[in-house]
Amino acid sequence: MKVILFNGSPNIHGCTYTALHEIEETLQKNGIETEVFQVGSKNVRGCIGCGKCRESGKCIFDDIVNEAIDKIKEADGVVFGSPVYYASANGTMISFLDRLFYAASQHLAYKPGAVVVSARRAGTTATYDELNKYLGISNMLIVPAPYWNMVHGVNAEEVKQDLEGLQTMRTLGRNMAFLLRCKEAGLQAGVALPQQETPVFTNFIRS
Repeated sequence: MKVILFNGSPNIHGCTYTALHEIEETLQKNGIETEVFQVGSKNVRGCIGCGKCRESGKCIFDDIVNEAIDKIKEADGVVFGSPVYYASANGTMISFLDRLFYAASQHLAYKPGAVVVSARRAGTTATYDELNKYLGISNMLIVPAPYWNMVHGVNAEEVKQDLEGLQTMRTLGRNMAFLLRCKEAGLQAGVALPQQETPVFTNFIRS
């Protein structure tokens, strides 16, 4: 089994990576293969709502979003990490997630997923809620933890002093490994994934 961890920070080995790395090490100790996929240092444009991905399964803009789609098709679980910018995820990560989930949410359904955020001080809970909305609208299995998934610090060394935050990351990693194995055992025992209905759209304004 494999989990892809997406680093939305432009600082490749900064605060967000430190949180993700704590999860990564815990997953590996529990027999789960991992890969860190760098997002935040790349040039990612926003979604234009053209709908072409509905036809091809790929984004019309051929960049790391399409690379990520190929990755998640094979992944068993995902973690998305972002720093906090003005009480929000950074712009690159939002553009990435908008396009990724619009083009490929069907490949994320019923897979365990989690989000983690890092900040110097505040804005973490707003960003945590913002990122979780992508998982919650895509039939994903959101992995729990004993506290909201966040770390604090102005650099990686300070994050390493956030003992409670790092403990939360380790617990999150163990919980994800547990859910992955529970899902695997259920499928092997003949428990099928839930049947999905054809989506119904009720617009607020109807002519």
